[in-house]
Amino acid sequence: MYCIECGQILPSILTNSTICSKCKTPVATWWDETSKTFRTNRESILPDPGPKTAASGASPFYIEEKERVRMKARVNTQSEEERVFNGALVVLEMHFERPSTYMRETMGEAKKMVTKTLDLSLNKAEVRETLAKNVDIWKHLQKIFTAATSLLETRSLMKVEGAGEEESGGRPNGHHHDVSESAELILKNYEVLREDLHYLNNLLVISRNMLAIKETAQEICKTVGFDREVHRLIVLCVNVTSKGYDGENVDEARRVKLNEITELYKKLLVTCLQHTHNWTMGNDRFKMSFWFEMLFDDEMKNEPIHEMPPDDLNVEKVHHEVQNWLSRHRKKDPLAAKLLQAYQDQVPTGYTPGPLPEEENWINTDNIAESSSPVWKPDMQDKFEQDRLYARVSHEIDFWWRKVRDANFDGWVVPMETVEGAVERAEACKKNAMHRYMPRSQDQQYELDDQQFNHLREPPADDGSVGPDETDDRSIQGDNGLDDDEEEEEDDESYAEGPLRGLLTEIPNILDTKQIEALHMTVKACIVDSMGSGLTPAGENLQKTRCKMFLALDCGRNLLRELLVFIAVWEQNDQQFIFQITAQIIESFHHNALLPFAWNCLRILKDIVSPAQTVLLRLINYMFRARKDSPIYADVKDYNRDAKLIHFLYNYFRCRVVPDCLALLHAQAQIRQNARAAADFPVDLWDMERAKDGLSQYLDFISVIAEIPEMRHLLIEWETVYEMVALLKALEAGVARKNIDERSMPGQSGPARRPPSSIPAVDRHEPPIQDANSTQYQDTPHRFPWAGIKIQILIILTSLIAPNNTRRQGPGNPIVQKQLLAHEGIMPLLNCCVYDGHNEYLKERATLTIKFLMEGCKEAQDFVKELVPVKQAQAQAQAAARAAQEASQSSASNASSSKPVDPVTGMPRQTAKAPPGSAPYVANKNAIAAAKAQALAHAKESGITLGASDVEKKMREFERNIRSLKVGKELREKEEEASASAAAKEGREKKREVKIEFISARK
Repeated sequence: MYCIECGQILPSILTNSTICSKCKTPVATWWDETSKTFRTNRESILPDPGPKTAASGASPFYIEEKERVRMKARVNTQSEEERVFNGALVVLEMHFERPSTYMRETMGEAKKMVTKTLDLSLNKAEVRETLAKNVDIWKHLQKIFTAATSLLETRSLMKVEGAGEEESGGRPNGHHHDVSESAELILKNYEVLREDLHYLNNLLVISRNMLAIKETAQEICKTVGFDREVHRLIVLCVNVTSKGYDGENVDEARRVKLNEITELYKKLLVTCLQHTHNWTMGNDRFKMSFWFEMLFDDEMKNEPIHEMPPDDLNVEKVHHEVQNWLSRHRKKDPLAAKLLQAYQDQVPTGYTPGPLPEEENWINTDNIAESSSPVWKPDMQDKFEQDRLYARVSHEIDFWWRKVRDANFDGWVVPMETVEGAVERAEACKKNAMHRYMPRSQDQQYELDDQQFNHLREPPADDGSVGPDETDDRSIQGDNGLDDDEEEEEDDESYAEGPLRGLLTEIPNILDTKQIEALHMTVKACIVDSMGSGLTPAGENLQKTRCKMFLALDCGRNLLRELLVFIAVWEQNDQQFIFQITAQIIESFHHNALLPFAWNCLRILKDIVSPAQTVLLRLINYMFRARKDSPIYADVKDYNRDAKLIHFLYNYFRCRVVPDCLALLHAQAQIRQNARAAADFPVDLWDMERAKDGLSQYLDFISVIAEIPEMRHLLIEWETVYEMVALLKALEAGVARKNIDERSMPGQSGPARRPPSSIPAVDRHEPPIQDANSTQYQDTPHRFPWAGIKIQILIILTSLIAPNNTRRQGPGNPIVQKQLLAHEGIMPLLNCCVYDGHNEYLKERATLTIKFLMEGCKEAQDFVKELVPVKQAQAQAQAAARAAQEASQSSASNASSSKPVDPVTGMPRQTAKAPPGSAPYVANKNAIAAAKAQALAHAKESGITLGASDVEKKMREFERNIRSLKVGKELREKEEEASASAAAKEGREKKREVKIEFISARK
């Protein structure tokens, strides 16, 4: 036995303190079960030539002198940490390649060495750098993980017969595994799985730390193929952790074991993601390589997006172009290339872990110069040369982006929908309120809407590119709302339609908020501009290109949806790390004019605003809040980019969100007025809650825009007042107010029947309404209260109508005042002055809005003045009746009546003025308007046949209604005064008793 350092003969029995007598190198590092001695890779087992055997004439372990001399001449320059870690890796390699080998004591020593190396890699930068530059270590790791991944798969997953790995292309494919049998397999191999997963996680943490030195370690990791093994391990972890197990058939002890193995796989998955992040950090070539592995699957095609014309993206062509770009950019880090060449030279000696793998799709590009000015030649047959001349990553992606980017990218091409058009859409939706699950492409009233959002999807002129879209296939698979007897599917397809595609798409459904950070950070590093390395010689921003690829391919779009839904499921607020990283990812889409496309990709036909769209809008709100009081809009380019996004979102709000919400509220109003049965209501509580969440988030977005001075004028110009007033009217008609005390009136045995009219009345008492989350609405979604919506609407109206000065003093905005008058917004605002438990501080908000409306607006003041005097309305109606009577020359006795007389007292009637905001006030106004209109109509059309007597008859009927309201009000006031006096008297009696007791105590 000889020392590998100097060739000196070593003693036959080694201990922990054995050193070489010549070079003083310690050699005892691990226990060899076979020879019962400590061994290390720093020694060579070169036994002395033994006695000749009778059979062969030589010792079976005999080594020729030439080989012994060559080994003596070889010098080991590795550090102590490298030697220790290499020795441990040799043991682990044998453990995974020969799982039946029994090496308990040896594995214990190897575990100590790995743990020590792990601590050193975490705390000492020089150790990390030394280990990262050792090609032998990387190659050992690659061989270990190659064997370990296959071994873990056989011990954790039971494949369905006939389903092989080639069917899924190495992608997550959990439906090819039997869940129950896989659980039994895991339980059977519980002990070895727990031990092996610990080993692999520690090794992966060490390699992750080694990648901290970036370029050199990243290049060696790629060359030895270790990144591919990490990719395979991610697939395995996703397949194991995503399938779960049948909890009903598993007892508590077995459940604990299954949960422990699942958590270990999750831990290993997190470490894999961290490893991938470090491998791609700051390296555009490896970022593109990771994107290439993540975004392309075996299908090589995109699924059509509902209600959108096909984008005609040739996925196979994109795959080929990206592959050619990677082939052209193979220049390695100089130090890494030197280390790899030295390792390759040592491979023939047999002292290395093995040869380096051959590079896939290798093309000799040493003599090929990259073009610095992109030129596209569509007629060229040689695809590699065509892409080389273009110099950018993918011509197909660039062409796709010009088709799907914001329609107003080059100018204001798509106008805002007019208020008249919005009214027509709302009326059309109301007619179909009870059938709103009809797919949009089957409704004629939406054809114009689809054309408006998609008419610019035709490709721009480009040499050698495909022609314009000739087809618009909008066929929709799913429930069309026609078959009421069709059984509903158990799975909710709100978050995804069809199987999930992509390597990373399942991960948000597996990890929690802390575990998933590495995935978000990797996506951010690949697409956010601030994480890039600038422009290429061809003038291409690779971060932007990867951002476009992310939304161009189905795998990327699926991952985006899952990342957004993850925020909703885990209820992340805007101060948490995941939310802020996702907001940066969304802003990168905005910088590439792709947020409108992303918004349309996230649509779900059955939802007004899908859950993913709601989260996306929340992130956009977060982005715009940062714009307040910032100098960003000093740049016209930034201003136009934001204004065009606001234009798109508000156009969608006007054309789709508001009409659908008005339709639901109209359906609620019909049921409330007993015009339709409650069983006819088209949606359930879950759909109502999602509709409310989407509308609430949209109103929050509009309120944020209204508070930005540079953007407020856009909302005023687009007449946002129309939507706000329309929603207020619909809420007033469809949703009952929640009173302070919803107990029935004295003398009533239960809640009074809801009157058919939506006008608030004094003697109306609605049934109790609980919180929106209460199970009471589970069976009565038509009573959904839309809590808080009125408050948000009033906040928006106040921001629009308030004076522009800082202290908000002076008259309101005259344009908004006129818009409120034009859309009859005063009455809905006055109705908001009545208490409503579903909208806290509603009266205070409404008062502030009415204040700005009245100040400086004579028309609004006159409108309110006309609402108060009932006597004036009566006189006008009678004057109109007299004029009609004189014109027809009817009897003078009927024309002499100038003031109505109370039929009971014989005295002139006194008109009761009701304070603004009260229920009698609203009833008086509506009653006056109805009586006036009827009197004028009869006087004009009936002529001689219907004269002033008919008008008087209707006026007397009107007076009786007014008197009944007044009497009801007086009765309630008397009851309130009596209760207040009784309470005051009781308080005085209590004070008197306390005073008497105090005096008695003193005595």
